[in-house]
Amino acid sequence: MFGVCMRYVKNQEDAEDVLIEGLFKVLTKIDKFNHQGSFEGWIRRILVNECLMHLRKRHNFKLTVEVSNIDLKTTMTIEDDLAAQDILALLDLLPTGYRTVFNMYVLEGYKHREIAEQLGISINTSKSQLLLARKRLQKLIKENQLPDVG
Repeated sequence: MFGVCMRYVKNQEDAEDVLIEGLFKVLTKIDKFNHQGSFEGWIRRILVNECLMHLRKRHNFKLTVEVSNIDLKTTMTIEDDLAAQDILALLDLLPTGYRTVFNMYVLEGYKHREIAEQLGISINTSKSQLLLARKRLQKLIKENQLPDVG
């Protein structure tokens, strides 16, 4: 679960704090777990929400660029060749807004509507942040900024 926190919160100390807060919430609300779905998934959802609360306190997601009429037909076939560790290292290079939306959409499976509601942004902003994150990742891959990216 620490890895989940690190995907959202780049600073290790902050990620540890979020993890502790999230696990405290898990322990105090364990009676709320209704055994529908996996226990791990329930814990992950709590930790992602804790990460988002932490990020909302420190970053204003409403200051992000909103692009309308965007085309989301970008492909990243090269990502299949990257090791998971390399992808996580690339994600650390993204601005907070890009990284947060990318994590929520690609890795956690949230829909743009859910992301917009969680972050207090429009659906188009969520879509544009994802598009811009993908483009930035493609650029970083092409620039070969990571060691061992081949």
